[in-house]
Amino acid sequence: MSSFNGVVTNEQELREMLGEPAPRSLLKERASLDTHFRAFIAHSPFLLLATAGADGTCDVSPKGDAPGFVLVLDERRLVIPERPGNKRFDGMKNLLVNPHIGLIFLVPGREETLRVNGRAWITKDPDLLARCVAQGKTPQLAIGVEVEQCFLHCVKAFRRSRLWAHAEWPAPDALASMAQVLFDQIQPAGLSVQDYACEMEERNQKQLY
Repeated sequence: MSSFNGVVTNEQELREMLGEPAPRSLLKERASLDTHFRAFIAHSPFLLLATAGADGTCDVSPKGDAPGFVLVLDERRLVIPERPGNKRFDGMKNLLVNPHIGLIFLVPGREETLRVNGRAWITKDPDLLARCVAQGKTPQLAIGVEVEQCFLHCVKAFRRSRLWAHAEWPAPDALASMAQVLFDQIQPAGLSVQDYACEMEERNQKQLY
């Protein structure tokens, strides 16, 4: 039951309101990674990884490292190394019960993004992991993706948001720091905000790889 009024409930209504996709939007879709898509991934230092659990509960997790950190094995397979994080494993827990995955690759300064959809599995294959070494550290796990659908997404969202317009970025202190937010939410005993911020930064620096 929706908590909103005026809910659209079927595709016909959606199409009547907003229309059909242009032919190019459908023709650009591919089932494998061509040379252009592989080059995009090689230049990408950041992606968003979407998964869903058995009950449909969704998660989107950021993944990032030096450009080209995602290993492209061939036109249908790629590997995302699992670097140290918060150990929540929201996305990987979803993959254990539902292999469907969606990725969006970003390249700094580029207004288009690369969308890749498919199926994924958590792998501990030592041969693959050895090819994902960074800063002298071999990851313990990686996410292997079998590509089913991929295409470039148009520039409109980036142009409307002016995401890469550095001069328009908010000042660093326009929002509370993460340390301040977590301090207010968790209220750790015996620590000041400054202590909490130092502790978080030290942990982040030590656990990058």
